[in-house]
Amino acid sequence: MKATRRSTTDVAAQTEALLADLWQRNLPIVKERLHTLDRAAALASTGTLSNDAREEALNISHKLAGSLGMFGYHRGTEIARELELLFRALPPASPDRITPLTTELREATRLSDS
Repeated sequence: MKATRRSTTDVAAQTEALLADLWQRNLPIVKERLHTLDRAAALASTGTLSNDAREEALNISHKLAGSLGMFGYHRGTEIARELELLFRALPPASPDRITPLTTELREATRLSDS
């Protein structure tokens, strides 16, 4: 029984290490996606968000909603889902809500200083 516990612990530690490494390797992509959402939020707040930019923000929000939870950023997943819903509408629903959500998303992923 002890061997099983040790191997389960080892597997959990290896999985955690792999996810941490994967997060670090994908960090540039995540940061770029957050910058794109910031730009979309700025455009939405001025009423100048094009359909192409809205669709790009919608796709990015969808991707982040699907991936952040895997890395343990469950609140980030929730925020990205909310952004996804806002970007589905043309023009975006509640454009004044988008910028605070992108800020909250950065904080939830601990990337608020990037």
